[in-house]
Amino acid sequence: MDIERIRARTAELLGEYRIPGATVGILHDGEITDLAVGVKDVSTGEPATTGTIYQCGSLSKTWTALAFMQLVDEGKVALDEPVRTYLPAFRVADPEVTARVTPRHLLNHTNGIEEDFGAPGEGDDVYERMVDNIADAPQVHPLGYTHGYSAALGYAILARVMEVIDGKGWDDIMRDRLFGPLGLTGTSSRPDQVEPGRAATGHVIRSLDEGPVASPLPHLPRAFGPGGNVNSTAREVLAMAHVVLGEGKAGDGTRIVSAGSVLEMTGSRVPVPDPYMFGPEWALGLIVCDWHGETVYAHDGSTVGQNARLRILPDSGLALSLMTNGGPRESFYKEVFNEILAELGAVTIPELPEPDPAPALDLSRYEGVYERPGARYEVSADGGRLSLTFVLDPWQASFLGKPERIPYELLPISDTHFLMPSDDPLEDTQTVAIYDFRDGAAQYLHTNCRVNPRAREE
Repeated sequence: MDIERIRARTAELLGEYRIPGATVGILHDGEITDLAVGVKDVSTGEPATTGTIYQCGSLSKTWTALAFMQLVDEGKVALDEPVRTYLPAFRVADPEVTARVTPRHLLNHTNGIEEDFGAPGEGDDVYERMVDNIADAPQVHPLGYTHGYSAALGYAILARVMEVIDGKGWDDIMRDRLFGPLGLTGTSSRPDQVEPGRAATGHVIRSLDEGPVASPLPHLPRAFGPGGNVNSTAREVLAMAHVVLGEGKAGDGTRIVSAGSVLEMTGSRVPVPDPYMFGPEWALGLIVCDWHGETVYAHDGSTVGQNARLRILPDSGLALSLMTNGGPRESFYKEVFNEILAELGAVTIPELPEPDPAPALDLSRYEGVYERPGARYEVSADGGRLSLTFVLDPWQASFLGKPERIPYELLPISDTHFLMPSDDPLEDTQTVAIYDFRDGAAQYLHTNCRVNPRAREE
């Protein structure tokens, strides 16, 4: 593999996308190669290195799932046992969900519980407080009915189960069960544990003219810990990925989880309503992708100004990681990874499908408002075409430098799936699913892994 060519091409793409810095990791046949380009902070110009530590965002969920499977191996928790077995006081608004929701529902994002956990604070009892705070949380959808990504709550409940079983805080559990045994020195679960001289600064990119500026939010709240606050390097993310490729063993042969647990993590799957943006199925802490017939396991993560990408190709004995301090941009990660994949003769990332030029759709079935707290989508038909308006709250619009109402044309791929192209040069084409038709109308809109139910008329 021509590493210098890959480095030069990645640097070229950084400039094109205005991303300050990136670190790339390649695990191939048991050996890790990594490279760094750009800067870790635009204000200082300090170069990014292979030791630069980035925020993993939701890639943290794969770390948490792996630690949870250790408890499964030890017989201390069961994936299909109700959460109340371990947390007797657990309760949400729906009594059936209270009684029946399991760790498997939480791991694969089919629990349907609204992220209505209030302000649990930054203390060591944050996950206990989050569980206490959801006693009246409603359902976005019935338990197990559809996939709908939970950014923080689902994995926080898992963390609380882990704390009760192990008798220590989630941060200590991760250190003792994963980071230590894997020999990781740059991976941690709290921002105050990151060595300051190695930390990347997050950047937001609101316009090409302005370029990257330091993020006003240096890290996510502690409530996002199990689902979003792990910090790591590209190389150490691949040390975790090796456990998946190595049937539960680390690179040095240390057994982290059983081979059966890896099979469970990768083989227990639910369908994703929008299969094009990330993958058609969700497993336990991993997305399942189909790249031209080859199964690829993945997870992405984003904080406000930092991003992580992981792709694991078991048939090729290969895993790739990419950490950046600006973006996110799907097209950037795809171009970087495809350069490497082509170099290694591996399967490359599929393109999004082309729209159907002549669909026969009853557009009235899609029209309506789909929303949940913090997100509102208005779908309307005019002149035989569908459009979607994404409504931002005023603070978010001001922060991003965008209008409060952003219109998109919906180009049909099928009777339930649409492309959502953008006129914004900083935004890639997205995909959306509008599905589950009852009484002549779609009931859910699924995009960016999140599910939004049809708003009920007053």
